[in-house]
Amino acid sequence: MRWYPILFKTVLSRMDPEVAHHWAFRVIQAAPIAGGLIRRLCGPDPVLRVRALGTTFPSPFGIAAGFDKNATAIDGLGLLGFGHVEVGTLTRHAQDGNPKPRMFRLVGDRGLVNRMGFNNGGAAAAVPRVERARMGRRRPIIGVNIGKSRVTEVEDAVADYVWSAQRLAPVADYLAINVSSPNTPGLRGLQELDLLEPLLSAVRDAAGSTPLLVKIAPDMEDEQIDGIVALARRLGLDGIIATNTTVSRDGLQASAAEIDRIGAGGLSGEPLRDRSLEVLRRIRAVEPDPGFCVIAVGGVESAFDVLERLRAGATLVQGYTAFLYTGPMWARSINRGLERAGFRGSGAPADTR
Repeated sequence: MRWYPILFKTVLSRMDPEVAHHWAFRVIQAAPIAGGLIRRLCGPDPVLRVRALGTTFPSPFGIAAGFDKNATAIDGLGLLGFGHVEVGTLTRHAQDGNPKPRMFRLVGDRGLVNRMGFNNGGAAAAVPRVERARMGRRRPIIGVNIGKSRVTEVEDAVADYVWSAQRLAPVADYLAINVSSPNTPGLRGLQELDLLEPLLSAVRDAAGSTPLLVKIAPDMEDEQIDGIVALARRLGLDGIIATNTTVSRDGLQASAAEIDRIGAGGLSGEPLRDRSLEVLRRIRAVEPDPGFCVIAVGGVESAFDVLERLRAGATLVQGYTAFLYTGPMWARSINRGLERAGFRGSGAPADTR
């Protein structure tokens, strides 16, 4: 959309990022009012369908967790062309998140720093919203991302995750365990294998037949990644989401003064591109089985980026940060780019062309 860069430069970039997100989110929530028109304009071609996690995704490209925290815009995001919507992160207890300001643009780097802190209305409140979205005939696939409540001590984390999983797994197409956000104290420590194994085992049992994945950080050593992949396979998980945001600030164009002003938080967008791709390749080097789902996320902006990850072994691909810089036709642009590049999904009907 040629008008969007002008709108971003003149209006949106001057607004607080969280306020701008709020207003854009309201527009997306209203998209079903013109559902038929938007679907004809943005809907992915059937050739892009991908079979994964026991279901068929309309497109390999979806929106990552963090955008629709409370499962209130699933229909609108699906209409815009996202093949799946991962809602959340949802926690057992409703929480306000960290103090504002807590979201910062790095425009020159096409990046975003956030320290939102899992602000959400709680797992139980999201259940009826996900149930309603599932009733849509042409809905996207719905993933639900769960995390630890801030008020819950790390030693009590397993029960906290299980509580959310018991309520959300029955309404989700897949469930994702978030142990990798840098914005909840102690959370990343749960990636240590001795803590991760009992957590994954308990949530797996609570999830029942709902596919289960674990979302990991990009800041781990290769040996840690290898260990988590092996653990996920041994416990019978369905896949891994790679990766969450990074705490690294290497290679940024932003000045040191600007980075210091922003402070702590997870960095996403273009600066994460290379590392997230490295992690994807590492996972596939350890576990090449295509039946083990790997969802690649981090630094994805174009159809080329999506294809690069699919060719590197990703089953599905997600994005988030580029939505802020590219505008509402982002998913449409990527889907059309995949079609032009000749991508054909594993779930595409044989007689579509």
